Amino acid sequence: MTMSRKLAFYATPPHVCNYLPGQEAVTLFADPQFPKNPRVYAALADCGFRRSGEHLYVPHCHTCHQCIPVRVPVARFSASENQERTLRRNRGLAIHRLPAEFNDEHFALYRRYINSRHSGGGMDNPSEKTYMEFLTSSWSQTWFYEMRLDERLVCVAVADFMVNAMSAVYTFFDTGFARYSPGKFAILHEISEARRLGFDWLYLGYWIRNCNKMTYKTDYQPLEYFYNNGWHPEPPLATDNTLRHQTG
Repeated sequence: MTMSRKLAFYATPPHVCNYLPGQEAVTLFADPQFPKNPRVYAALADCGFRRSGEHLYVPHCHTCHQCIPVRVPVARFSASENQERTLRRNRGLAIHRLPAEFNDEHFALYRRYINSRHSGGGMDNPSEKTYMEFLTSSWSQTWFYEMRLDERLVCVAVADFMVNAMSAVYTFFDTGFARYSPGKFAILHEISEARRLGFDWLYLGYWIRNCNKMTYKTDYQPLEYFYNNGWHPEPPLATDNTLRHQTG
């Protein structure tokens, strides 16, 4: 990765881990001043980095290495019976890909979702500004997949396009439709879109073995796991404490 010779990385001081109780976390950020684009994004994503707003980051904790980047090789994905049922339940949804622009109806759904599912988690009462700063950036190719049942907005899935992959950035939905598994359906649709558009992978963020809300990612098979400076078809052993993320 030749651009890593010019790109600096900065580690945060230890802070409270959002996923594992009692743990401290350290986050490594790519230089905010470095000019970014989808090609740079793809190179860093291949090393486990994620986007949040304008920033590209990767967990860089010294004593815990449970945050494992994962991605789906979309050409080889095969839906399970349960996932096929989810697809059938959502056949009536109308899906539109929209530019990453502010939309009052999307924002209202986002606020309801955050207040319902993540109250007290630091994302409460988002403003229009923080909402857009979280989901979009000035340099990424970001799209909002809007999903409606008749005229009712059910779900919005935010995804980034890179050179050779898509990244599932965030999904929020009407919790009144939870029985339809909109979050699961959004990932299945993104896998289908990535395959249709000729991308190789869909990045799903971090899998954390001991965090229940992050283990769902292993439902999408086959899945590739990034550890020890490479992508692997199997997760690391639960006892492996030597994992490292590659930064260049």
